[in-house]
Order: sequence, then structure tokens, then C-alpha cells
Amino acid sequence: MRYLFLILVAGPAWAHPPTVEAVNVTGDPARFDVTLLHDDTGWGHYADGWEILDADGNSSGFRKLHHPHVNEQQFTRSLSGVDLPEGPLFARAHCSVDGWSKPVPLSSFSN
Repeated sequence: MRYLFLILVAGPAWAHPPTVEAVNVTGDPARFDVTLLHDDTGWGHYADGWEILDADGNSSGFRKLHHPHVNEQQFTRSLSGVDLPEGPLFARAHCSVDGWSKPVPLSSFSN
């Protein structure tokens, strides 16, 4: 029984949400080119989306990723036609198993 407890307690330590590696923003309405890194293993565990947030945590745009990128790391996907809100923006990525990454300020990336 104690081994089961260790597995249940240690499990979250193995969780690795996707990492937002780069964001490039152009145009108005904006096009976001977001580069992610994640240890996709297949259809059961992969980076399945990313979004742009304002400072209050409201989503300005969401990009669904429709398949795993097991042999394509890191990878970049785009979302166009996003109206830019006032103020700072953040990007975060989603994993089908591990959930959301922490939001990363877009100001930390150079365009």
C-alpha cells in the first residue's frame, strides 16, 4: 500500500506542461506565431492548444492543436485575426494530460 501512496504523491512531480518558447506578433488585427516545446508521446498525451491572455486573464485568442507533434519539436503554429486589447499580454500552452502552463509575458520575447 505504501508504494501506491508514493506513486500517487510523486505523480504530479512528473507533470510537464508545454513550454512557450517564442512568440512573434505582427499586424493589426494581430497574427501570433507561437513556438511550443513539449514531450508529446502520442494521441494520449500531447500539447493540444495555446492561448493569448490579457492582464486580467481574459482570453484574446485560442489556437487548438489537432494532433500530437511527437517527432516535430519544437514547433510553431499561428493564429490570425486577433484584436489586441490594451495592456500587457501573456501566452500559455495546454497539454491534454498536464493542463495549462503558467502564463508567460509576451514582453519577455523580442519581436
